[in-house]
Amino acid sequence: MNILFVADPLEQFKIYKDTTFSMMREAQRRGHGISACEPRDLGWQTGQPVTAGVRDITLTGNGDDWFTETPRRQAALHGFDAILMRKDPPFDAEYIYATHLLGQAEREGAKVVNKPAALREHPEKLAVMEFQQFTSPTLVTRDPAAVRAFHAEHKDIILKPLDGMGGMGIFRVREDGLNLGSITETLNKNGAETLMVQRFVPEIAAGDKRILIIGGEPVPFVLARIPQGTEVRGNLAAGGKGVAQPLTPKNREIAEAVGRALAPRGLLLIGLDVIGDSVTEINVTSPTCFQEITEQTGFDVPAMFIDALEAEVRR
Repeated sequence: MNILFVADPLEQFKIYKDTTFSMMREAQRRGHGISACEPRDLGWQTGQPVTAGVRDITLTGNGDDWFTETPRRQAALHGFDAILMRKDPPFDAEYIYATHLLGQAEREGAKVVNKPAALREHPEKLAVMEFQQFTSPTLVTRDPAAVRAFHAEHKDIILKPLDGMGGMGIFRVREDGLNLGSITETLNKNGAETLMVQRFVPEIAAGDKRILIIGGEPVPFVLARIPQGTEVRGNLAAGGKGVAQPLTPKNREIAEAVGRALAPRGLLLIGLDVIGDSVTEINVTSPTCFQEITEQTGFDVPAMFIDALEAEVRR
């Protein structure tokens, strides 16, 4: 296959942990061609297919100069066998425009993973509300009074923006309500933006577990991201320690239920965030943790993913 990765700039990759890099490495190992572009490289002109300025790359196996490339070329997206949308959040207007362009490429015959319409329909914070049987009490609002009422009921809460990633903008407010008003104003920008509030789940001390679902099937190991020191966030980007663990029976039940519902909608890769037995986020834009799980357990997550991608393209 010839695979196009729509991602962040290659020069910013931290290849020792980057999941997109691990996908590229496994694809190249199997003989697939690799190209890359950024969302800003996408374009569409009247009477023509959706195109992008792409970089055809070869991985070198070196730590520093980890790829070589041919001169950038303009290519129609439908000419690739598979297109992987791997742009990190924020899930902003430009991200949405990129999914519209990728959706047009689909209509022209391209195979896009994850499916552009499914990306738009499943924003990562809001998607949990479809599976309320697996979540802790959650509120989505821009109303400060509703936030105060939620806090009065649940005493210990987490507040977060809807478009964050890597633990960005997450706050905990305990029973004393210290700074609740200020935090709410900061996150909802004085009523202009919507935020999410969840009851605090104390099992965070044992880790915020990333459960990967590939082709509707859960990976048999999770990465528990354990907060360090006084930090409440387990995200690796926020300094959490990643410890791979076997998938528990309850977490498998959750993952299988989510996979059965979402995989048929065009979500080949899903990353659940689970604290205790509560789903806190459903990540579909660019789920990570492939390398950490593979290195600690020996289970080859990139191979499972490329297997699923090859099967999807053959379908």
